[in-house]
Amino acid sequence: MLEKLTDVPPEIDGVLAGGMLTRAEYDAVVLPMLEDAERRDRRMRVLCEIDDDYAGLTPPALWEDLRLGVRAIGRFAAFAVVTDVGWLRAATRLAAFAVPYPLRVFGVDERQDAVAWLLAVQDGPRIHTRTYPETGVVVVEVDRALRSADVDALAAVVDDELRDARELRGLVLHAPGIPGWANLPALWHHLGFVAGHQRRIRRLALAIDGAVPAAGAGIADAALHPTVRHFPYEDLDAAIGWAAAEDARAGSAVPAGTG
Repeated sequence: MLEKLTDVPPEIDGVLAGGMLTRAEYDAVVLPMLEDAERRDRRMRVLCEIDDDYAGLTPPALWEDLRLGVRAIGRFAAFAVVTDVGWLRAATRLAAFAVPYPLRVFGVDERQDAVAWLLAVQDGPRIHTRTYPETGVVVVEVDRALRSADVDALAAVVDDELRDARELRGLVLHAPGIPGWANLPALWHHLGFVAGHQRRIRRLALAIDGAVPAAGAGIADAALHPTVRHFPYEDLDAAIGWAAAEDARAGSAVPAGTG
């Protein structure tokens, strides 16, 4: 059994699953939702309720689930699973690290929390960038774990600066702590950005508090093409000044205790 939920806000695509799911149900319920999102070029916020009697999918339904999942993966703004089935809850938590969109599981009695979370999730990039054309420096403000959309936004800004220049003079990452990554796709996406851009960035300043960023700056300085330096979070102006310096190895002195 697969049904469209009618008691959710219009911004949410809701489905109720139970028993054994069939290909015909996917074609009648899921496919129209996806086609509507594609036609209107919108991102989907999905609420999927799974009953305790859920018994899986027929082979044709499984194939359709995989086919539509690949087709829709770039359409999800957020996905909430509401269930009390233990193995489904565990599987959803594991999948959350492997998919490129926010995915969370909620208990049946937390359904309203799931709706509120879906409505609150910010679509698109959550980083903030500032460009200083006169110095050739880009500053990136980060206050939470990076998502793939954040890396794409950063790459777009850097690529725009590189359109008419061989190198970006300086990139400054400004964060109150190590932001980390929301999931594995975001990590791989970030590594791809580093691999593809590091030889076109002259200086990288890490204005991030903590001993780990300080130590990491030294390792990155030895391993990457950019000259890398660490600064305390509050010393953003010093980090920008150093990143804007003409000489990659000279510039302003690194503050004591910053690595």
